[in-house]
Amino acid sequence: MGNDDTIDGTCDPRFEALPELLGASLASGGDVGACVAVALDGELVVDIWGGHVDEAKTAPWERDTITNVWSSTKTVMALCALVLVDRGELDVDAPVTTYWPEFAANGKEGVLVRHILSHTSGVSGWEQPITVEDLYDQPAASARLAAQAPWWEPGTASGYHALNQGHLVGEVIRRITGKQLGEFLAVELTGPFDIDFHIGLPDSEFGRVSNVIPPPPLAIDPDLPMDSVAIKTFTGPGPEAEAAWTPEWRRADIGAANGHGNARSLARLQSIITNGGMLDGQQVLKPSTIDRIFEVQADGVDLVLGLPIRHGIGYGLPDGNMPGLDPDRRICFWGGWGGSLVMNVVDRNMTVTYAMNRMAEGTMGDERGLMHLAAAMAVVDGAAG
Repeated sequence: MGNDDTIDGTCDPRFEALPELLGASLASGGDVGACVAVALDGELVVDIWGGHVDEAKTAPWERDTITNVWSSTKTVMALCALVLVDRGELDVDAPVTTYWPEFAANGKEGVLVRHILSHTSGVSGWEQPITVEDLYDQPAASARLAAQAPWWEPGTASGYHALNQGHLVGEVIRRITGKQLGEFLAVELTGPFDIDFHIGLPDSEFGRVSNVIPPPPLAIDPDLPMDSVAIKTFTGPGPEAEAAWTPEWRRADIGAANGHGNARSLARLQSIITNGGMLDGQQVLKPSTIDRIFEVQADGVDLVLGLPIRHGIGYGLPDGNMPGLDPDRRICFWGGWGGSLVMNVVDRNMTVTYAMNRMAEGTMGDERGLMHLAAAMAVVDGAAG
């Protein structure tokens, strides 16, 4: 498309800056293979991709290429929970034990569903010893979380539930519906609406996966004590990015981290949030359900990430520390380890998503996704006057 033959896909002329940005990032080596999408009023106005599926650049990134988007998966998990909230089957203000009685062990009887959806439950990782392979047995891994004591007083602060949030929320969904999170997603959302996103990837789709290109090692403050919440979370367990290359990781139900998709599929799903709960003419969520996302659950320095973060229900909210994002606006978001990004600009009916294979430093998001967001925001904010 355009004058840059490295970029393919479709783009509304109003958003012409985005393929230029993606082309420049690919040309500079900032990206190896990547995709960007924008949904506006529920319609895909940008759906672009380019580059290669591998670091050696032996094959192009195609329209149907998918990759592991790490914690951007959490936005899809949150959407699944909101579907049950909308139906009256899940009450975010109820104790987790309403649905999962075993979770009451070791002083967790007061943990509410909104606590596990907002990283404030006190259970941000698994007690040692734990390996990444242990996570693949979803029922056993969830039972281990149910037996643990919280690492801080639930509801008093956030501590990023890096790898286990999908097990916590997913087990509640399983107790309500009888379906694992990935199965619920497929039956209720991705199947009916023909969306190419998977939590638990079928072997038949492995050939379309662009393996992530690992980032530099995660920098952890050497002065943190070993019994700190941050250290316990990042080592309970601490995967190498190469774990995502394995069949076992792809097949597992890890709703916090192993979703496979691309910018298009993320934008289609998340456009439910920015299009008044509608997708393809069907009402998936009521506006009142979407409103619940914006109920602030924590606003301060996160015990795991060590950064000031404002958490709503299922999503992050702007807190005044993010350039260009006014904390008073109706925006909700999250990103994935190495760079993927999901940004729902609800007050402009717009979702912006970015997914890629070359992982950068940092636990979630980076400037590559943010530059596409800024360009898209300039269009819709300018149009709004």
